[in-house]
Amino acid sequence: MRILLVEDEPTLRAQLRQGLQDAGYAVDETDNGRDAHYLGDTEAFDAVVLDLGLPMLDGLSVLKRWRDDGRAMPVLILTARDNWSEKVAGIDAGADDYLTKPFHMEELLARLRALIRRANGQASPVLQCGALALDTRSGRVTLAGQPIALTSHEYKVLDYLMHRPGTVVSRSELTEHIYAQDFDRDSNTIEVFVGRLRKKLPSDLIETVRGMGYRLTAPA
Repeated sequence: MRILLVEDEPTLRAQLRQGLQDAGYAVDETDNGRDAHYLGDTEAFDAVVLDLGLPMLDGLSVLKRWRDDGRAMPVLILTARDNWSEKVAGIDAGADDYLTKPFHMEELLARLRALIRRANGQASPVLQCGALALDTRSGRVTLAGQPIALTSHEYKVLDYLMHRPGTVVSRSELTEHIYAQDFDRDSNTIEVFVGRLRKKLPSDLIETVRGMGYRLTAPA
């Protein structure tokens, strides 16, 4: 999953970036509203962490422009302590959730997981496809109750597909959502990761839809 991090305070931004990356997210970041608006309008993100007090263009304006442009990715806003009017304004502008500074990284990660699940029509933190289960809280993957060891990139591909069961996902979409913008992207490597997953999972779980991409389907 790919996250856009928008925070102008360098120390906090570095801490957030590290925490998100440690949790397995691909992270793009910026410290100002102008670049945030551009990235959100031109790149594919699964969620955004958005501070409201930004230079060049404030976070509330950025959020309003995204929503006016039809950008529907979940947005978690960061607000100052006890500034209730800022929270209300953020929610009214189209934010999906808010977090008051200071906060614990674990809470931010939990809120992001919930936002991403809801955006994909998933309610439970444990994603299921037949006997396959992926716990979004722990990153643990099991098949019929037995743990499956995956590399970080194998996990990212499976995680994205598990959030979209029955939906055809193209190689380019997978590439956009598991790598940050500055990563040397190669959509051909997606085939490699899918091939490795098929060796560890039931072979018919990930279906190739010719000319379109991949679809996760539970066995009949």
